[in-house]
Amino acid sequence: MGSMFRGEEVALVQFFLPTPAAYTCVSQLGELGLTEFRDLNASVSAFQRRFVGDVRRCEELEKTFTFLQEEVRRAGLVLPPPEGRLLAPPPRDLLRIQEETDRLAQELRDVRGNQQSLRAQLHQLQLHSAVLGQGHHLPLAAAPTDGLLERSPLLQPPGGPHRDLRVNFVAGAVKPTKAAALERLLWRACRGFLIASFRETEQQLEDPVTGEPATWMTFLISYWGEQIGQKIRKITDCFHCHVFPFVEQEEGRLGTLQQLQQQSLELQEVLGETERFLSQVLGRVQQLLPPWQVQIRKMKAVYLVLNQCSVSATHKCLIAEGWCASSDLPTLQQVLQGSSSEAGVSAVVHRIPCRDMPPTLIRTNRFTASFQGIVDAYGVGRYQEVNPAPYTIITFPFLFAVMFGDVGHGLLMFLFALAMVLAENRPAVKAAQNEIWRTFFSGRYLLLLMGLFSVYTGFIYNECFSRATTIFPSGWSVAAMATQSGWSDAFLAEHPLLTLDPAVSGVFLGPYPFGIDPVWSLAVNHLSFLNSFKMKMSIILGVTHMTFGVVLGVFNHVHFGQWHRLFLETLPELIFLLGLFGYLVFLVIYKWLSVSAAGAAAAPSILIHFINMFLFSRSPTNQPLFPRQEVVQSTLVVLALATVPVLLLGTPLFLRWQHRRPLRPTGRQPEEDKSGILDDSDASVAGWGPDEEKAGCPGNGEEAEFVLSEVLMHQAIHTIEFCLGCISNTASYLRLWALSLAHAQLSEVLWAMVMRVGLRMGRELGVAAVVLVPIFAAFAGLTVAILLVMEGLSAFLHALRLHWVEFQNKFYLGSGYKLSPFTFAEED
Repeated sequence: MGSMFRGEEVALVQFFLPTPAAYTCVSQLGELGLTEFRDLNASVSAFQRRFVGDVRRCEELEKTFTFLQEEVRRAGLVLPPPEGRLLAPPPRDLLRIQEETDRLAQELRDVRGNQQSLRAQLHQLQLHSAVLGQGHHLPLAAAPTDGLLERSPLLQPPGGPHRDLRVNFVAGAVKPTKAAALERLLWRACRGFLIASFRETEQQLEDPVTGEPATWMTFLISYWGEQIGQKIRKITDCFHCHVFPFVEQEEGRLGTLQQLQQQSLELQEVLGETERFLSQVLGRVQQLLPPWQVQIRKMKAVYLVLNQCSVSATHKCLIAEGWCASSDLPTLQQVLQGSSSEAGVSAVVHRIPCRDMPPTLIRTNRFTASFQGIVDAYGVGRYQEVNPAPYTIITFPFLFAVMFGDVGHGLLMFLFALAMVLAENRPAVKAAQNEIWRTFFSGRYLLLLMGLFSVYTGFIYNECFSRATTIFPSGWSVAAMATQSGWSDAFLAEHPLLTLDPAVSGVFLGPYPFGIDPVWSLAVNHLSFLNSFKMKMSIILGVTHMTFGVVLGVFNHVHFGQWHRLFLETLPELIFLLGLFGYLVFLVIYKWLSVSAAGAAAAPSILIHFINMFLFSRSPTNQPLFPRQEVVQSTLVVLALATVPVLLLGTPLFLRWQHRRPLRPTGRQPEEDKSGILDDSDASVAGWGPDEEKAGCPGNGEEAEFVLSEVLMHQAIHTIEFCLGCISNTASYLRLWALSLAHAQLSEVLWAMVMRVGLRMGRELGVAAVVLVPIFAAFAGLTVAILLVMEGLSAFLHALRLHWVEFQNKFYLGSGYKLSPFTFAEED
């Protein structure tokens, strides 16, 4: 858990892997998932690396796997997840997997090709049968009557070139969408010298490609003349029509139809056997493909890591470098020794010095992951920088609840998050693919605390669906006011609004035990009272939050050995912040404690005092809160202004003096010199940045050049940002007041316009029961849609802004990068 407050120590390690055991060692490191490898061959092309051939073989296998997977999906089957934890296969198994995969793929291609061919033949037979059995009427010229042919003219034509012409037929099938265009084009191209009959098939035929049932249009065309016949055949070819031979005699057509039906039955039997064999092949694919996919992905990942390694001068081992947590080094050494024992030479891992900034490693669990995600969305912390996530676990839900405070709304959010937490281990919940659901599910613990804190602040505000609750007796007594003021019936009739005077004895009995007194919900000045209370509360919370952020910067300076920043930056920042706005918080609390309810009417104004503080003046009508208040205020303003040049010039001048300081004699480098070398990188505004001077492993490289102008520019930006930010950030925390009032008023409006109307509609029991059902349904729906979803999202975004801009910028740079270890977790 210590790594939550500051990232773990990360070391740059070097691996010496024996060549015969390198594959096994990297595979075991992938199973552990503790090391992020560095590319030692960055200047080498990807096509010139040592294991590029193995990577290509794995990629070719993945292409074959994709083909097999598509065939399984095409058949309507689902690949089961692999069972158990699969290790990366040995390199010798790659040839076996490749041979079996190619054989399965070839079998599938052959069987699928045979199936398509058989389906196409069966479809042709069925279309031919449909054309012959559709019952197209032949033209009169083709029907015999009384032994004479209709095509024989009544008068014998004289001899000539057309004496041998006869009526011919073209029969076939076309898709229904093309039938009208085909008929129209035939009529126009042949100028009407044909007779065409189009009919829709009585039964739908299965499409050989898609397998879906489809309707076809059969046609029979009779024409006279060879040229017209050529036109008809060309047109039918253009429309991709299926043309079949047509027998004029009825007996011949019936015989052909019987033959076609017999061939269709035989083809169906062969097709059934083919599909049964196909299902057997697909069953083997279902069984073998899932584990092969995992194993080949792991093998490819191992070879990609091996391509990042360099070869030793003797070509007997591979050299790799990577980042890992220092606490994991014994585990790595133990695993590498076990993996390389068969090679006869043990693999070696040891730390090496570095000047590069290490990656940040912060281990999380299912509870802290969502809060760490909020911080990382702003920026990953630099190496061993103070991590805001542990404090965000409390401050983020609390600031959200300040804006969302309502017992009822918070309870609904808490129960929704609690249901997700209790069902988090169910497979159906984990496997849900809805993006909105996955967003809520990943932040379930965040929602849980947001709802819980909202219930707490709802009790403080004394609001439950905008209604006040009387948990304890009120601190105000109406009876005492009526008794001592002599309220008569005439007085009550003339004064619809009554005032409770706390100066009258017995009217104000004392503060409410917890939260806001419920009597304020009946008061006309309820909104004015809450305005004053929540505005002052926002200022107190904001200044406290920002001060806490500045104090957290102390831990960064102490950890990195930047002691000069404690006195030249942190101390002036605290004086500036607390001398001005901390004093404002003091005035608010002092007035709460020193002014009683009886003397509230004559209490001085804090706002006027704060304005006079900057003007070095006094107001005769505004009495001081305590003796010598003007002297204290003037002193605080002078101290705050005096810290500005210290902030602006302190650190640059110290770094300049440190850079010009003569170097110590050679030998053991003292801590001051070590800090100084790294301060030079800060001076050039490069490298690690100002708050991480000791975060790395300094080597013997040359010192960075010190540029005073760049340091002054950087420090001027920091000083202006902090001084102006104290004003703007304090004002920014007033969003707590604004959002809280907006939420309360929206809840009040929803209650008044929906539930109150429903409660007044029916006084009788039966009428009220019927009316309240749709009214309550509408109230519940609007509460969830507007107050929980929309208002909750608004309060979430504002709390996010307060943490990112007002809190984290006081101590958190967020310019690092995560440790991305080589792991097989995604493949598994």
